Parts: sequence; structure tokens; C-alpha cells
Amino acid sequence: MNHFFKKLSTILLFFTLIPAFASEDVKKQQDDINQPCINCHKAEQQAWQLSDHAKAMAQVNENTVLGDFANVEVKHYGQKALFFIEDNTYKVTVTYDANVDTYDIKHTFGHYPLQQYLVETEPGRLQVLPFAWDSRTKKEGGQRWYHNYSHEEIRPEDRLHWRQPLQNWNGMCADCHSDGLKRAYDVENNRFDTTWDGISVGCVSCHDDKNKNHGNSAAQSNHSVKPTLAENHPTGQWLKAITDKTAKWHGEERDNSFMDNCYSCHSLRSPLTDGFKPNEKYLEQFSPQFLTPPMYYPDGQIKEEVYVFGSFLQSKMYEQGVNCLDCHDKHTMKIKIQGNGLCLQCHDAVNYNAKEHHQHQEESAGSQCVSCHMPETRYMGVDDRRDHSFKIPRPDLSIAFGSPNACIKCHDKEDNNWAQSKVEKWHGKAEPISKTLNNYYQLHSGQAIPMAEHFAIVNDEAIDVLTRATALSMLTFTTQSLTTEQLSSYLNHKEDLIRLAAASVAILLPIEQRVTALSPLLNDSLKAVRVAAARSVLDAQLTAQHFSVYKQAFDELKLANNLSSWRGEGRLNKGVNELRLGNYAQAEKSFLKAIEIEPYLEAGYINLADFYRSSQRPAQVVSVLTKGMSKLPKSGELKYSYGLYLVRQQQYVKATSFFEQASRLAPTNEQYLYAYLLSLDGEGKTAVAIQKLQAVIHRFSYSQALKQLGMQFAQKLGDRQAFERFRRL
Repeated sequence: MNHFFKKLSTILLFFTLIPAFASEDVKKQQDDINQPCINCHKAEQQAWQLSDHAKAMAQVNENTVLGDFANVEVKHYGQKALFFIEDNTYKVTVTYDANVDTYDIKHTFGHYPLQQYLVETEPGRLQVLPFAWDSRTKKEGGQRWYHNYSHEEIRPEDRLHWRQPLQNWNGMCADCHSDGLKRAYDVENNRFDTTWDGISVGCVSCHDDKNKNHGNSAAQSNHSVKPTLAENHPTGQWLKAITDKTAKWHGEERDNSFMDNCYSCHSLRSPLTDGFKPNEKYLEQFSPQFLTPPMYYPDGQIKEEVYVFGSFLQSKMYEQGVNCLDCHDKHTMKIKIQGNGLCLQCHDAVNYNAKEHHQHQEESAGSQCVSCHMPETRYMGVDDRRDHSFKIPRPDLSIAFGSPNACIKCHDKEDNNWAQSKVEKWHGKAEPISKTLNNYYQLHSGQAIPMAEHFAIVNDEAIDVLTRATALSMLTFTTQSLTTEQLSSYLNHKEDLIRLAAASVAILLPIEQRVTALSPLLNDSLKAVRVAAARSVLDAQLTAQHFSVYKQAFDELKLANNLSSWRGEGRLNKGVNELRLGNYAQAEKSFLKAIEIEPYLEAGYINLADFYRSSQRPAQVVSVLTKGMSKLPKSGELKYSYGLYLVRQQQYVKATSFFEQASRLAPTNEQYLYAYLLSLDGEGKTAVAIQKLQAVIHRFSYSQALKQLGMQFAQKLGDRQAFERFRRL
């Protein structure tokens, strides 16, 4: 069974909840909870009203709804929505095929550059409508309804359909759009009873209310009240000498721990608690997503919707002690100075705000610091977000690793070679990146590197700690096992993120060594580390005493699993954990529930089929995979899994057909192609296999594995010409 567990661990994706609301019986308005603050802090409250936080969510009325509800019909492929007002209630009728449903609009969600709308599809469960209002100006292309996936049809049997869990407000969005939110998810009945304290993001989202009498005591006396972490800035300032190109911090050492409040929502993460509190450590409430593909490019630039935490922690700004409030106003959250003036607070204008540096016309878009160092990526159709890693454009790295660069984002008719020649002409040849960083980019790109060089990345303190932790976490993809000697220094590392990664990869330690190695981390000061350590030791030789001594860690792991069980991956994680504990009946129940909750999640069928295979229940394997293929006929992974089943049953000819289908459905998947070619060879169709491989090998960057397979086939047939063609690749 150990091999089965390892296979499952590679299939299950680390998933996270995205930042954003509450049940109908909660009627509190934001001012109710903020009122004690407003009594004394009117200026701050007025500034806050200008922020996106203040409009994160709202009750539905003529002042909050931005979209056009004047009987407007919107179409997208086969789906239609009619937005209208009836009896002073905002409504929508959604039509797809023969299904027609009418809902009341429960709440507005956000305000700019788009506003979304929430409807209740069943008691307590709020879903985000598939059509959003583009609230930009008409000049910008806005003031229109548009579909969230404007370039593709999202049918009801798609995971991304608006009725599916991935579009569920309670689980995906709620905690970061309202104060004091509790999801209150009922695991057994798959229901929500979500509540909040304040409808949008207000004072207590960032300032805790531990001193309940703060408002009264402040009003009744002249004594100052101790500020929260977010207000407790040390005395000091950024200063720049005449000869300096950038400013340095002078004064009392900065305490930037208040940014854990910011990270709580502005990060891709998994929750460890139901709701979160301000001024608590980030890793006490969340486990963050590392910089792994496909969320980030090899050089750490943002790719998918990852928010700010992952990019900012890579930056030299973060390394030097810059914090969010150096650039953003603490209550409006808007940037403090428009244009290059924001950067010139710390960066010398003579050196940086000059044509010799940016090589564009003054006041042009290309002359703006952010155009090159904070390029935008568009999400949700209209929302342009800047990369906060503040990287220097490197076309040479784009050529080597496929990462983007700001040059050809703007000059989209040019290529990376053009961009590289321009940069070299202006600034000379780029300084080579370090060997360890180059190895990390290779690792992130899927290329194999020696184990010693892999560990060298983790040990290189010239690289930011999040990248080093990411490299450590990627050991689960590059090796089958580790020794205690290899991992011990990371298990007691001073850096929290390194310990967190080490606790996760400790599952690769010999099972008999895990409890001893991870015992200290089961009592770690941070919940994220404790939970990761508990997950890694579940299938070790645990005694009742272990569970007694480390009860807190195991209870926290159980809670974290339950918090995520509203979606398929959460149930799969529960199933894997039950398997590792030997609770096979409970594991099967969790795998079945994963399919029930998310019938269009292919991993649900594959994990359940693997469970039945390991339990010697071939009939159930066929049943599950057949059901999965009927639900997801375009899933290459399910076709491939069924092909493997047929191979085990020695039905080789039939298996070839399924491998061929898998390879056709996923034409860039090397594993599916490899299996298809081997099957053709096994049928005596080696010449056909060579022909097909020659036609598509260019898709795989001339993979060494496929190259060797081609040479092997050519040698088998005595085809010298084909052998030479593959050899020269």
C-alpha cells in the first residue's frame, strides 16, 4: 500500500481558498460593528470609505448595484441571463438548454473593475453568477455585462460551471470580503450556515477588538490606548545620501509583522481555522501555496491568480524591509503617489527616472517604472493586477525558460530575441544568474537536476526564503525517498517556511524514522508546521501515547481537512489520510463523497479506482472509471487510467485504443504518448510508432525519454535513417 499512498500524494493537488459572505439571517450592517471606532476616528472612517475594502460586499439596493437590471438579456454560447427588477427586488433568470431558474440577487460582490452578484441556490449556499458587470468606463470598454469565461463555453458538466463548488462563495471567497466570517460548514450534510460580524472589510478586519472597552475608555479619558500591530510603526524613515541610488532605513528596526494581516487575504492559501483574526501570525491561521507550477513561471513571475504574498516575498523590496504601507495608504489602500513619484520616494531620480535608464519617451507608458518592473496580468476578464516581485525584465531568461518579460508584453509583435538585443544594446549583456538559481529554474521547468544541486538551492541564502522553501517542497516530485540526515537541518530551521516545507516532504523519510524526526514539529509554535508534520506521520507506527502527546496537532489536521471538505480535493485529502490510518471504510466513504460533491473532478474517479485496485476489486475499478469517462468524455487522464487497467488485465490491444485517445485529448502529455507508442510496439506496429513519434516529438522540446524510445524502435527495425534522425535531435 505504500506505493499507493505515494501515487496518491502526487495526484492530489495542493489547493487553496481564494479571498471573499453570510447567511440571510445575519442583518448587521458594517457600521454596526464599526460604530465604536467611528465615534473617535471619523477621518479614518472617511478615508476607509474610499477603499475597495469598504465595497468588498454589500446589501443589494440602488446605491450598491452597479449593473444594468433594466430587463437586460445577456447571452454566452447556449447560456442566457435576464437581469430585471420585480417588486423592488433585483432578480436574474438563468437559462441553459431546457433549464430555467430565477433567483433573487442576495448581495453585491466587489465594485471595480467588475462587480459580481451572489444568489442562493440552496439554503445557506451562495454561488457567484457567471455574468459580471464591467464597471469600468465606456471609454475603457466597460459598462456592460460579460461572462466570466468569455472565450469558452462552460457547460453544466464543467468544474468551472457557476453552480459547481469552485464558484461557491461560502468556501472560495467569503472569509476575505467580510468581517469576522465563519463558514460553519457541516461536513456530514455538506451544508453551510455561514455568518459574519460586518458585511464588508472594516476596522476589525485589521484592528483586533481585544480591548472591548477601548471606545468607552478612550472617550472618557485622555490616556492613549496601545495601538495594534498595524499602527505600531517604529520611529525611523527612509533616507538617501547624495551618492546613494536607493534609500536605506534609518532608525529603530522595523516590525513588519503587521503584514500578516495583509497576507491573510492577499495570498493563495489553505485555511487552518474557520475564519481568521487580525494580528495573529499568518502561519498560525493559513498554510500558503509555494511558488510551484502552474501557478508561477520558473523565474517566480505570477501566472495564475495568486495575489501578492508569493511575489512580494521574492522581492528585494521585502528583503530590505519595505512594507505595504510604504506604498499604499493605510485606510484608502490606494497608492500614495501616482506615477513614478511613488518609486522615487526611495529610488534616485537622476539614475532611474531618466531616458538613459528606461529608454522610452518621457511621460510615455514605457517610461513608467511599473511598466517594466510590475507588469500587469489580466484576471477575471477585466482585472489587471501587477506583479509585486519587482523583477528586472530578462528576455534571456524568457528564451531559456519560457517566462514572460515586460518588453514583449508591450511590443507584442516582437519576440524575445528582439527584446534581448535591445536590452543588451542599452544596458550591456545581463549578468548571469547564479548556478543555484539557474538550477531552480530548471527544476521548476520540469528538468531533472542532481540531488546535491537540489539541496544547494535550499541552502543558498542569497535566494529569497520562499523560493528556497519551494525548492525543498518539490523534492516530493523528484525523489522517492529521503534520509533523516538529508532532512534534519531543515526540520529545525530558523526560517518558518523552510520548516513548513520540510514537514511536508518528511513523508519521504523511512516510515520507521518519521515519528522521531517529526516529533519536535508536532509541537512547533506555528499551526501550519504542526499540521504538515501531523499529515506526514499518519501512516507511521503511531501509538495511543503519540496521539495523546500530540493531540493538538492531529486535532488541527482534522479541522483543516474538514474546513476544505466542501470541495472534491478536500474529500480526497480526507480519504488519503483515512487510508494512511488504516481506516479503509472511512477512506472509501470520503472518495465516494468527493465524486458526489464534484462529479466533474477527474481525480475523484482516479483515486477511488486506485483504492479499489489496491483492494483487489477489479469490477469496481471498471465501474468507477467507466462512470468517470461518461461524466468527463474529454478527460485524457481517465482514458489513460483505463488503459493501464486493461494492461493489467492483459487486454493489450484494447488498451492501445485508450492510450491513443488519451494522447489525442492531451497532446502535450509525454506520459500518455509514451504509453501509446509502447502499446503500438507491443502489437508489432513499431514502424507506425516511429512514424507517429517523428511527427510530434517537436512538441516535447525533444524529450530525451522520447528520443531514446525512438532510437530503440529504429534499432529494433534496423532503420538506420530513423535512428540517425532521433540521435541528432
